[in-house]
Amino acid sequence: MKLFSDDLIAVAQSPLQDWLTTLPAQLHHWQQQQQHGELDKWLRCVAQLPQLPAEQVSLGDTITVSSSRVTAGEQNRIRGLLMQLTPWRKGPFNLHGVHVDTEWRSDFKWQRLLPHISDLTGRQVLDIGCGSGYHLWRMLEAGAAHVWGIDPGQLFMAQFFAIRHFMPPELAARAHWFPIGVDDLPELKAFDTVFSMGVLYHRRSPIDFLTQLKAQLKPGGELVLETIVVEGDEHTVLVPGETYAKMRNVWFIPSTKALLHWLQRCGFKQARVVDEAVTELTEQRATEWMQGQSLVDFLDPNDHSRTIEGYPAPRRAVIIATI
Repeated sequence: MKLFSDDLIAVAQSPLQDWLTTLPAQLHHWQQQQQHGELDKWLRCVAQLPQLPAEQVSLGDTITVSSSRVTAGEQNRIRGLLMQLTPWRKGPFNLHGVHVDTEWRSDFKWQRLLPHISDLTGRQVLDIGCGSGYHLWRMLEAGAAHVWGIDPGQLFMAQFFAIRHFMPPELAARAHWFPIGVDDLPELKAFDTVFSMGVLYHRRSPIDFLTQLKAQLKPGGELVLETIVVEGDEHTVLVPGETYAKMRNVWFIPSTKALLHWLQRCGFKQARVVDEAVTELTEQRATEWMQGQSLVDFLDPNDHSRTIEGYPAPRRAVIIATI
């Protein structure tokens, strides 16, 4: 488990020690499984990234690391290696002059939710379904003591390792990523804040998922839930057919009123909607770093208020609740 040795040490030195009853065995099992056919190549790309001092670091809208010592040849090397980790979904990043213009402008989402969340200073923060980890760095910018991301996506893992490679040691030591899913989490009841962004509609049982989120929070902890919603009353839930916006694994899309009711039934308190808006084409789009289809291709070309299947276009909401 060399890949995760430093992160496991960080678990042992944190308020999350109970996680060690399951996590090492899960990571060992993960390493014994049949991995993605490209994983070794992705990890070799990370290992070949040049070692450069992080003279300037910004964890703002574009996660930026720079050095006055970087050469044009090193920039070309970085670009070529990072290009082998495409598609890049969440960002953006700028690594020693190489601008990774990701499919999602994830900074838009962060700007919408940041004014409404509790102060993250000194907090242990979990991000479930964290992707490449863009928001983990924003959580550190907001003062989190340690940030913990989980996601089963192996390309996302390689992308996170690539970003962390360039970070100064004092920052890298506070950002952690494990290739597991929410179903692999025990009831830790140890995190101050849990983020779940863009996951709920992918779960076959949304009530079970909300219960799993609650089980990770310590008493008084805060949930930040971001998901696709539809307009309607507390009884409105869209159950799409085979696809929604060309996504095959979408099961339940509730109205915000229905979602608030679900949260209340699961034992959350003070649940409230702090933002709700239709996703704009400027927030999700194809780029050089993600050349496949994107939002515009998922919408009715004659009516962008509908998906290609005829459902309401993606409308995303941020809900905050406590336990």
